[in-house]
Amino acid sequence: MKLNILKLSHLARPRTHERAPAAVLTPEQSLRRSVLACMLWEDEFYESGATIASRLRELVPQVAPATVAALAIEARSAMKLRHVPLLLVREMARHATHRSLVSETLASVIQRADELSEFVAIYWADGKQPLSGQVKKGLAAAFPRFDEYALAKYDRATVVRLRDVLFLSHAKPRDAEQAAVWKRLVDGQLATPDTWEVALSASGSSGVSASAQTKRDTWERLLTERKLGALALLRNLRNMKDAAVSEHLVLNALAAMNAERVLPFRFLAAARHAPQWEEALEAAMFRAVSEGKRLAGHTVLLVDVSGSMIASLSRRSEMNRVDAAYGLAVLLREIAEKVSIFTFSNSAKLVPSRRGFALRDAMEASQPHLGTNLGASLVTVHDEVPHYDRLIVITDEQSHDRVSAPRNHGYVINVASAKNGVGYGSWTHIDGWSESVIDYIRELELAV
Repeated sequence: MKLNILKLSHLARPRTHERAPAAVLTPEQSLRRSVLACMLWEDEFYESGATIASRLRELVPQVAPATVAALAIEARSAMKLRHVPLLLVREMARHATHRSLVSETLASVIQRADELSEFVAIYWADGKQPLSGQVKKGLAAAFPRFDEYALAKYDRATVVRLRDVLFLSHAKPRDAEQAAVWKRLVDGQLATPDTWEVALSASGSSGVSASAQTKRDTWERLLTERKLGALALLRNLRNMKDAAVSEHLVLNALAAMNAERVLPFRFLAAARHAPQWEEALEAAMFRAVSEGKRLAGHTVLLVDVSGSMIASLSRRSEMNRVDAAYGLAVLLREIAEKVSIFTFSNSAKLVPSRRGFALRDAMEASQPHLGTNLGASLVTVHDEVPHYDRLIVITDEQSHDRVSAPRNHGYVINVASAKNGVGYGSWTHIDGWSESVIDYIRELELAV
């Protein structure tokens, strides 16, 4: 009997961290859910960054090489993740079964110059060792894409420098002009780029921090000359507020910014720290989402606001996972033909009909951030909205209770990397958050 108990225990169905029955996943499914919302080495509410990275290492050799390669490219290109794709390629390089795809995959996932040196740092995380031939080939293919500005912008005084990668990969310049740029890189003589980071660093002297006046002058010059991209502008609004930058310049920059590829959660996060510019931020956000294709029919949206969703995306981030969920809700509110929005924690609450930041505020105030009773919340939703075209749940999937099936198209968007989850079976499971998930839902329904 004891042996039988041991066997049953071994085969027991996995559970979420909150003890609800979870789906039994294939290695490929496990790898996807651990990758596509992963801020590498950053702790999440339920798991440490080290635990998640260790799981990735274990899963890579269990998944087909072409599948791992495609996932790395998807994580970088569709989900805009920078570090986890590099780790996937590094793990591919360890296994003979996967090595033949390393050079092509590495060349595809390196899209910023500092990722050249970051990959080598990841490769050497367990100790310095020779780079494999496939790795050298991939680095050599990626290096010539970056011009002098890009190289200078990201040639930082880190353990692995860009010139080190150049020497290690034996990259070949396209022409004499590029060869001259690379010589300046090696000699430390690249032209200094006019970026906001460089400008603020240069505004100090002799290692002393810049004065408030100097910082203000620097920010105002960058705004006047339109040297800040959309993300840099949003991320630095609090710094501009602290430096007492001209409000007129800030508002003009927000009105003129190209927000086409900026997701709503970026605006929501900026408004948390610069609330006096909420009106201008909201106007820019509406411009960003106005061109989205419509989602036909009645959409029911259920947003997880439990305590685990309040966890920060990373140590340096000013955004929580719930900000990503709110951002998707704001986007869906604009592009759905008809939408009913609920939040859930211990129970489900219908959110008043709002748009933009008012919708964010209504979701935030709807209920306390407590447990994750997704099963019971679905019962409430089905009682209040018995007929719908699709039900979309945005959550970290760590339900306390058993989750029932949707009554029509049902989607679970998983915004965390925890090992086990509930959004499978009769649900269409989607990992990670970006505008791509909405496109995926639309195209999937068109194909049915």
